[in-house]
Amino acid sequence: MRSFEADLADPGHFVITLELVPKAESGGRSVDTVKNLALAARQDGRLSAVSITDNPGGNPSLSPDALGEEIMAMGMDVIIHFTCRDLNRAGIQSRALQLERMGMNNILALTGDYSGKGFEGQSAPVFDLDSVNLLRLLTRMNQKAEQKNGKASFFCGCAISPFKYSEAECHAQYYKLLRKIRGGARYIVTQLGYDARKYQELMQVRKAFNLEHIPAMASIFLLTPKSARVMNSGRIPGTVVGDRLLQTICAEWDDDKRRGYHAAVERAARLAAIVKGLGYKGIHIGGVHRSFQTVARIMDRMEELAGEWRQFIGEFGPPAGNPYYAFQPVNTDGLSGDRRFHAPLPPQPFCRCHYIMMKTAHNAFFRADALAAPLLRRLAQKIDDADALRRLLKAMERGAKKLLLDCRDCGDCAIQHVGFLCPESGCPKHMRNGACGGSRDGRCEVRPEKTCVWVRAYERLRGDGAENTLTEGIIPPRMWELNETSSWLNFHLGRDHQAGKK
Repeated sequence: MRSFEADLADPGHFVITLELVPKAESGGRSVDTVKNLALAARQDGRLSAVSITDNPGGNPSLSPDALGEEIMAMGMDVIIHFTCRDLNRAGIQSRALQLERMGMNNILALTGDYSGKGFEGQSAPVFDLDSVNLLRLLTRMNQKAEQKNGKASFFCGCAISPFKYSEAECHAQYYKLLRKIRGGARYIVTQLGYDARKYQELMQVRKAFNLEHIPAMASIFLLTPKSARVMNSGRIPGTVVGDRLLQTICAEWDDDKRRGYHAAVERAARLAAIVKGLGYKGIHIGGVHRSFQTVARIMDRMEELAGEWRQFIGEFGPPAGNPYYAFQPVNTDGLSGDRRFHAPLPPQPFCRCHYIMMKTAHNAFFRADALAAPLLRRLAQKIDDADALRRLLKAMERGAKKLLLDCRDCGDCAIQHVGFLCPESGCPKHMRNGACGGSRDGRCEVRPEKTCVWVRAYERLRGDGAENTLTEGIIPPRMWELNETSSWLNFHLGRDHQAGKK
């Protein structure tokens, strides 16, 4: 059996994988179709692995673990999508042990889309861990396996969405990527977009952050009018299909469905040739749900176009408006230069005042190296020992933080990691290590009427010249045992997630 990990490590090998999407059925025609695609991929011999999605869109489907075991038995390597949406940390660890036992070591670690429809309504979103902490968990399991058996159990990767068109969204993605790599990700897979400069931008960021040893794979999708409309509407978080491209695709298929199909294959092949020319280690093909012949046509055509990729760059341009790119200016070939670029910050006097006030209070009272820290620690102990004082302080804290932060009383405060904004009330996924990939035009994936809390955090921190703090360390998950207790006392008495840093 070919090994995805070995192929990624081979300097001369361009890796190709195929995404399989199970449906909400345990058997029947849909499962047979998925398995037949995997079998055809093995027989073709050019693919390193197939990847299997994990409840895409937050909707129930056949477990990738069960299907993956059957496909591996056929002789095809498998990448398992592992999301944090549906399980708490105990369930996540149990699933990881199951995968370890089953011998499925290729993992794509994802936070996951927000929860969709389940039995009798919407499923409860969990998000106990994020993708960064999932990677940390799997890395710890690897360390134990290496000590015991001399070999790691998992080969872990992460996803990134470079198709963000404001500075705050864009840099929030790249800063979180650093934390994912630090957490243990050993390869990168992009989300889906159709902008050659954004694909190039990830390569430039990878070089700027000294991540060139981490291979990157680009997502390539067979776009039909149906899938293009869904992506254009924002219903698949992190994917970007602009209005102009949607109109082009609809016109191609309206004119002649056969012509539309061949145009879709050609578009996928041209984009694949571009990313190969830009230095990507491989491609991850999606959108093929029936015949493997389509995958073969994309691969064949990509090879034919290998020497001509630069002439297609103009076909994969930016969306309308004034999109942000991290590197400027544009060269004659339509790609970016090497100069880093920052856009002007919008004036936000209220946010600025709130940030300065919260930062000043934090530095004075909630830093281990603050001048008053020893005194505050002794005072906290006295208050904690007196039930009445503890209740009084808790009431004062709850009122102040509810007013200033819409505090959710978690007892394990993380505002200092998010530009002095609350990740519990500000983010439906409770993200503490950076933005998810689902924001759109700076708006939250789940609550589009609100600005993404990480966009706000980046802008506040950049105004203070402190945006690089978003790359520092890895923030542990929330300590649920502290729920509805005083985060002020928990900090000073060394009970919260910062205890190891004091």
